[in-house]
Amino acid sequence: MIDYYRDFFEEHQWLENGLSWTVVQPLNEEIMLDDLLRRLNGGCDPEQRTMEYPREGAMGEDGPVLLVSEEEGTWGFLELAYGFGLSDRVLTELSTESRVWMVTWHFNGGYTILYAADGKIRARMRDFIFSEHVVEEGDPGVLADFRAMLDSLEPDDYRGKRGAAFAFIEAATGMGLEREWPDVEDAPVVILDNPDA
Repeated sequence: MIDYYRDFFEEHQWLENGLSWTVVQPLNEEIMLDDLLRRLNGGCDPEQRTMEYPREGAMGEDGPVLLVSEEEGTWGFLELAYGFGLSDRVLTELSTESRVWMVTWHFNGGYTILYAADGKIRARMRDFIFSEHVVEEGDPGVLADFRAMLDSLEPDDYRGKRGAAFAFIEAATGMGLEREWPDVEDAPVVILDNPDA
């Protein structure tokens, strides 16, 4: 699976500069997409519209632009432009009666993978791309398989390490990224206007 994502990032190299991928698995069947979108946007309904070219259009927006994907009751949110992850407050709100995984990085670095559940952040690993600078918080068992993936890669295999984060989340949730999805046209997007998102 790491090789799939290594190829994915080879094809979509622009995502290596910044992205945020959040996967939410509601544990309560009554939690619908609209509820998750309000949680993402600080309790307010976010703007929803169709963008002709979401990748280019996202750069002109003031707030994060998300592509939304759903697979068997699991929701994925791909931030298209800047790669700044969701705040801890939003992540804990999202994780109420849900499991939440997030991987994010941006032009300044910030390589982070995180797991939240039951309204709490349970595990976080920062700077996972640089093995000598990794910082871990929370339950080390949660990210043990991810750590093993990283250990199997060469220290300078940065694309492989990015791919490992996505492979790990896909293995944990069943939710992956389709190869053509980041370049989709005429797609519905969600635009967050909450500065704390």
